[in-house]
Amino acid sequence: MLIYIVEDDFTIAKALSHELERHDYQVVIANDFQKITQEVQSLNPNLILLDINLPHHNGYYWCTQIRTFSQVPIIFISSMSESMDQLMALQLGADDYIVKPIDLPLTVAKIEAILRRSYNTVSDYSKQMKFETITLDIGKNMLNFGDKSLDLTHTERLIIESLIQGQGNYVSRDTLLDACWQNDQYIDDNTLAVNISRLRKKLTEINLSQLIETKRNEGYRLNRERLAL
Repeated sequence: MLIYIVEDDFTIAKALSHELERHDYQVVIANDFQKITQEVQSLNPNLILLDINLPHHNGYYWCTQIRTFSQVPIIFISSMSESMDQLMALQLGADDYIVKPIDLPLTVAKIEAILRRSYNTVSDYSKQMKFETITLDIGKNMLNFGDKSLDLTHTERLIIESLIQGQGNYVSRDTLLDACWQNDQYIDDNTLAVNISRLRKKLTEINLSQLIETKRNEGYRLNRERLAL
């Protein structure tokens, strides 16, 4: 597994690199902060650790750029601890957020949890799931509706997968948390809501607004009537 570290404080970057290498990960540290997307495309890493305050462009910018061509797991690492900073990161497509000063064992635990979710949860990557007129391509992390397709992050795909398995019935919040994060004790309670909100916004791109319904104390479900339009 290759981890790409985008952090301009090389003391922190080296400490992260050393700890990850102790756990048998390959690590590359960014050194040209104007060519982050080119390096991501060249390296094809399994996970990215991304700081927010960087030279030239901030981490939010690079996350947005990376998400135009890759759904690689991204963890933000930043001294910015306000909840709005963390919400912004998740809304832009990040998978998690770690506040500095970095707790190395905690960081490794989060990385290992995300890598397990991202690369070991599906045995048949050619599998497709259908619900009414939508098709979920698991191997490609893609949702198809008519002649339109939507690229999903790994977490977004797991949410849609769970909702399709529900076949129009409500899927509880706890069930979704377990499916997406496998009871990861480090996941904030607000993370699911942010991912659902981001997913709903993306669904409007393929004319599927209001596809995901919410009911208090029941959970989330796919709206059959919306797909029948």
